Amino acid sequence: MAEAPGANKVFNTVSLNVAQNNFTHHTSVISVKDLIVRRGQYFELSLVLSQPVLTGQSVVFTAKTGNHPSEDLGTQSVFGIGPNVKPSPTAKAVWKMDLSPASNLQQGNLIMTMTPPANAPVGKYDLFVKHRDEEATLTSLVVLFNPWTLEDSVYLDSEDEKEEYILAEEGKIYYGSSNYVNGMEWNYGQFEEKMVDICLAILDCNTKYNENQSADVAARCDPIYVGRVISAMINSQDDNGVLIGNWSGNFSDGISPTHWTGSYSILLKWFENNCKPVKYGQCWVFAAVMCAVMRCLGIPTRVVTNFTSAHDTNANLIIDKYCDEDGAEIRRGGDSIWNFHVWCEGWMKRPDLLTYGNLDGWQVLDPTPQETSDGIYCCGPASVKGIKEGKIGGNYDAPFVFAEVNADVITWEVKSDGSTHKAKTDTKVVGKFIYTKAVKKSAKALLNSNYKYLEGTREERKIFNIAVTVDNTNDTDEEEEPAGNDTGDDSTGGTEEPQPEKLLFTIEFVEVTRPRNGEDVNLKLVLHSKSTVAIPLLIKISIQAMRYNDTPAAVIQKNKTDEMLLPMKDLEVPILVRYLDYHKHMITCESMKVSALIEDKRHEDDIYFAEDNVVLLNPPIELTVPSTIRMYQPAFGKLLFKNTLQEILTNLTITLSGNGLYRTEQTASLKEVKPGEIINAMFYFIPFKKGKKHLVAVIDSDTLKDVKGKCTVNVLQ
Repeated sequence: MAEAPGANKVFNTVSLNVAQNNFTHHTSVISVKDLIVRRGQYFELSLVLSQPVLTGQSVVFTAKTGNHPSEDLGTQSVFGIGPNVKPSPTAKAVWKMDLSPASNLQQGNLIMTMTPPANAPVGKYDLFVKHRDEEATLTSLVVLFNPWTLEDSVYLDSEDEKEEYILAEEGKIYYGSSNYVNGMEWNYGQFEEKMVDICLAILDCNTKYNENQSADVAARCDPIYVGRVISAMINSQDDNGVLIGNWSGNFSDGISPTHWTGSYSILLKWFENNCKPVKYGQCWVFAAVMCAVMRCLGIPTRVVTNFTSAHDTNANLIIDKYCDEDGAEIRRGGDSIWNFHVWCEGWMKRPDLLTYGNLDGWQVLDPTPQETSDGIYCCGPASVKGIKEGKIGGNYDAPFVFAEVNADVITWEVKSDGSTHKAKTDTKVVGKFIYTKAVKKSAKALLNSNYKYLEGTREERKIFNIAVTVDNTNDTDEEEEPAGNDTGDDSTGGTEEPQPEKLLFTIEFVEVTRPRNGEDVNLKLVLHSKSTVAIPLLIKISIQAMRYNDTPAAVIQKNKTDEMLLPMKDLEVPILVRYLDYHKHMITCESMKVSALIEDKRHEDDIYFAEDNVVLLNPPIELTVPSTIRMYQPAFGKLLFKNTLQEILTNLTITLSGNGLYRTEQTASLKEVKPGEIINAMFYFIPFKKGKKHLVAVIDSDTLKDVKGKCTVNVLQ
């Protein structure tokens, strides 16, 4: 029992039962001291008065949130016991109070339950009580969304999915390319110290709050609105958002996006630096930070990676790409194909899309600042169901997301005189694989069938053609596992695949050995003839250092060769990229693009194009820890790393982190590590959370950037 705040003659003590309430509301992992509840679910408290509550008397409670609380807006609720205690007829979100039979009004003992309604705005509330002429503040509390309550618009039926998408503080994010899918361990840390305050500060810093505080706080009852606000606030394009995006390759005045291993350190840095944006982020960092905020607030959320992701700038569902006469990619126009792009999916109902049918469920929310939506850099929520069925005319940004997973691609050769010639049409390459972490497993789950029908099928082409007819220009302004021929003007949308019988040969790139950073890269171009006659060919091969967002950084080499493709035979062209040629260019790049532009010398306008993105495998980090580790007891581990590069690693740092293992990142420095030299280092940590945890090490240097290693740590009570 605690004294009721404020000196008065009526109210003696109040007991909030914080530990029990937070446990039943799945918030004890956040706090056992502060009351944090979920809407649509009751919590228990008791109040002792110094006087009896007589027949005809009232005990009135008032819950308020925001600076301008209003019953009509749902930011204030008046409730309690007594004949005259009634909410306003126009009250939007009415709290409920029930007295326990164990209460004794004659002795002034009130044992009760209170229930914030399932449509209450999320946020911090002040709870007041009034009896006779005395009024006191009972407590402050936080109300969150509630996926455990059927009436809440974020209700999620599966317990395993709630455990994964709300309660799991660690996860895995996929990156690389469609041919080299890698997973990185990520610490979301949504229940770390100060996270609730950080999330509420994010909501209070958004531009809509500054424009109209009352309306913004009231709208926080809606996960659609909250998700949209968070999408805008994770980037800093329009406000003092959390992260500054940087794809330049120069991060000298901040932290490289590839260095981060968790969301919490970013959010804490933003919060403790007077809400000033943190340098720097790229798509997976933006999405991971958003996921942490959404899970903390109670919206089921997962991080999704789309491999071969389209960025369609003119909303025609066609991506126009360009290469020079040697096959090297050049940027011309705004369209691009990213090796991968990462966004969030949030689970919620979509009553605003009922005219399109039931589009409840997973919704795409993307905080990476790519295009504006309603004048602000944010994206979504866009219904995943709607994207699959081509129902992309409603809120929000569905045409843009549809293009990301299902646009058609036309590659154009740019001649020396500036003219262009269509080199390839591809209707299947975009959205090659769409992955998220599987529920309660370390494996990846394929989501392709959630977003689209099988590529190349009649149903998939039908949906594409439906989507092409949607007016995409006004959309944003209005407010697990799954079970080229020239045909029309590209500006209208819609393409057709080249017919198989017209192909004279097929093209593929084959690895001779797995490409490793520090070694020469050995590939071969293989042409498979489907012709009954010999074909003389001019083969041009270009190697470029690329950033993952399809930005060419440097041309590494170009080669030309004349070859004869014999009838119904294979032709192999070796491709060798020497380490000394590529290394300096690849320090700040994520992939190596290998392009082949092939001309049929019999007909100069008959050209063929193919490309591949090669991701270099970095030298491994080996981490070992004891099999038995207990909470609050020092534990020791060992790190092994060998410099396999052909040069000295200078200004090397080793950074260790892990949810429940380290409260802050731990960093050690080495001046240099010679070629072939092995780092054999001991480290220690004191775990403070039980369960299966992941310890992550990051090694960074001037010439080898942000190599990651991890091990699993089983922490016992």
